[in-house]
Order: sequence, then C-alpha cells, then structure tokens
Amino acid sequence: MSSVNNAYPETETKEEHRASKEWPLWEVFIRGQHGLAHRHVGSLHAASEEQAIQNARDVYTRRNEGVSIWVVEARHIAASSPSDKGPLYEPAESKVYRHPTFFDIPDDVGAM
Repeated sequence: MSSVNNAYPETETKEEHRASKEWPLWEVFIRGQHGLAHRHVGSLHAASEEQAIQNARDVYTRRNEGVSIWVVEARHIAASSPSDKGPLYEPAESKVYRHPTFFDIPDDVGAM
C-alpha cells in the first residue's frame, strides 16, 4: 500500500504555501551619527517590527555607526515608476519661481 504525503492542502500550491510561511520583507533606514536624515541601507526578513529592528541593528550597525533605525514593511511602500518620470515631474518645470534665478548673489558669498 503506497501512502502519498502531501504537505500542501489541495487548494494551495507549493509557492503559495512557502510565501505564507515566509516572514515579511522589511526595508531598513539608518540615521548616522553625524546626519539628520535616515538613508536606506538594505532589506531583511523578520517576523515582527521589533525583530526587524534587532536584526537591522545586528546586520547594519555593527560598528556603532547608527543612532536611529527605521524599519518599514516593504508592502507598505508606494513608489513611482521610472517610466512615469515625465508626467510626474513636468508640472515642476513650469514653476520657474522655484529656481533661484531671480536673486542676485553677492560676490562675497562665493560658490553656492
């Protein structure tokens, strides 16, 4: 008598089963000791936000170079597509007042 060992329910594929068992992907941002802005340093998988912060500390701040860690679950990040660059940024080109071409810069200031 042969026994079939099917670990996956009939309605679930192997890939779906694996995806449901994987920890979510977190994007990691670190603020350096001499900076005010956080910068993206990488990604990692973790079961919770607390674990993501601990893992990020262990992986990305080994030499005590960070003062603050942000983790964001990747599924919560919305991003524009590079193909949308034209329509997304064209309205800014018509706003000439955003460019510092209308100001006289004193010679004493030097290069800006």
